[in-house]
Amino acid sequence: MTDIKPPVPAISLKDFESRKDEITKELLEAAETAGFFTLVDHGISIEEINDQFALSREYFNLPHEVKAKIPHDIRNNNGWEYKSQIRPSTGQADQKESFWLQHDSKWPSDEDLPNFRAGTKKFMSKCEGISEKILACFSVGLGFSEDHLIKAMDVTAPDNLTQLRLIHYMASENAAGTWRAGNHTDVGCLTLLFQRDGEDGLEICPGRESHTDHAIGDTFTPLPAKTGPIVVNIGDMLMAWSDDRLKANFHRVRAKDTGKSPDRYSIAYFNTGRKNVVMQGPLKKYPPITCGDYFLGKTKSQFGHNFKKNQVNPTVGTV
Repeated sequence: MTDIKPPVPAISLKDFESRKDEITKELLEAAETAGFFTLVDHGISIEEINDQFALSREYFNLPHEVKAKIPHDIRNNNGWEYKSQIRPSTGQADQKESFWLQHDSKWPSDEDLPNFRAGTKKFMSKCEGISEKILACFSVGLGFSEDHLIKAMDVTAPDNLTQLRLIHYMASENAAGTWRAGNHTDVGCLTLLFQRDGEDGLEICPGRESHTDHAIGDTFTPLPAKTGPIVVNIGDMLMAWSDDRLKANFHRVRAKDTGKSPDRYSIAYFNTGRKNVVMQGPLKKYPPITCGDYFLGKTKSQFGHNFKKNQVNPTVGTV
């Protein structure tokens, strides 16, 4: 397998309404090949991104016992987890901690973390606006009505599964060349990823043909971290929903080859189809399935080892 050619494209959302057809064409081309692209002129300022990263750092700097007040719950995939996500590709836990959030999930109190909830919800709303533009373009490109995917991921609906994830990869002295996050694809439809200058590690590998394909190829290409541009990638759910036309390709976060690997912070906004929405591609390549069923199956493969530990017995209805 060869490197991505051309490189992961940067797509501008400037003058979106008047350039919608042009932007749709660019998005589809990127999604059908690399499965990754970056967004510029998207409407979130560098100051706003830095403010959210500051809130994230404040959260992760809290004592473990404070963060543990909202533990990760396998039933809804919300809450704080610490080195508990095991990738099937490695059989080992990712070397990170993260905090999963939805608008109506449990939040740290203002006493523990002042301004965190208000600031983070404002940031999530910005992500929602950008996501709706991209989802509208993909809906049209796939032959659906323009609002098809937007309605399917309506964050105001009680069965919505869309989430924000704050991520902290801890610094390590002896992790050279290892995986801070093992090879994986994303579960949902569309991921918006925010990174910070100099905190590299993300690598991508194109070439997947089916949303059930576990082959990952052998060539990973680094995608440098920059504050400002948003890295966007297709998830398994949208790959299936598009009859495998849009590619959810493998990626990982790799430690530096030499020396100390510094702390890395990232923020991911996962657009995911609502639990009760039935998904099926325009060509009906796969049988219809609810997004909730699809999501639960994928989540169990990554966090299923925690089921017994958390003393829960998840069913489709609890996602």
